[in-house]
Amino acid sequence: MDSQKRLDYLLDVLRERGNRLTPQRVAILRALVRNDNHPSAEQIHGEILRDFPTTSLATVYKTIALLKEIGEILELGFGDDGSRFDGRKPYPHPHLICTQCGAILDSEVDNFNKLIDNLASRNGFSVQTHRFDIFGLCSACNKN
Repeated sequence: MDSQKRLDYLLDVLRERGNRLTPQRVAILRALVRNDNHPSAEQIHGEILRDFPTTSLATVYKTIALLKEIGEILELGFGDDGSRFDGRKPYPHPHLICTQCGAILDSEVDNFNKLIDNLASRNGFSVQTHRFDIFGLCSACNKN
């Protein structure tokens, strides 16, 4: 789904739930869906401050919490390094994470869900959610 369709979808979902669509909230949503590098809350905040200089970081976190509550954002936690957020694909999927520059790339894998189901089945495991991250160097860092 392209970023404009994703933004329109999120706006419709929030509107149907009776959530307020303030200009700041719309800017936060826009930053989330247009940014494919899985931004942190601080990065989102920095991006929207240009247009909304009085917006607090708490407003960004409240919007993220709302999206998490309704299952429309994926949080990737990195312990002491904080969390990054995927507003484009709010479901578990593989990520390639650069250990040098911190870039996070989405990856599609054929039969990925089948692999998860097979692993769980062979081990008598009931999957609630999953996370699949591969760590290494991105193409830009590999060139350096």
